[in-house]
Amino acid sequence: MKQVFTVAELSPLGLAFIGDAIWEVYARQHCLNQGIRKPHELHKRCTRYVSATAQAKALAGIATDLSEDEADVVRRGRNAKSAHARKNVDVIVYRHSTGFEALIGHLHGTGQQARLEDIIQRALAYLDELAKESHG
Repeated sequence: MKQVFTVAELSPLGLAFIGDAIWEVYARQHCLNQGIRKPHELHKRCTRYVSATAQAKALAGIATDLSEDEADVVRRGRNAKSAHARKNVDVIVYRHSTGFEALIGHLHGTGQQARLEDIIQRALAYLDELAKESHG
């Protein structure tokens, strides 16, 4: 698909918009790769990755691995003024998840595919480890 926008044209919330979609595709693929096939179970499992809470935790798990530029993208996403936050999510959690989504959108939009996949794999592994610890 041809990209007709540049990252510089997008606000942090615009980056978060596309980043959320990119993250969800990777999360769904991750669930399928785990051998889950029943739609209800897929939906339940993927929620562990795509909720605002999960995205905020993923950011916490990768934060020390970010470059200065990547951390700046996260900061701008986190501090962006959104018209609303989800009612069932703490504002701080929501802002951190928006920062994470902005980072994913930035990496995708700037064509940094290898770095995007590295960050996503680290984030998914971190969330898997947290799930093991809480269920183990």
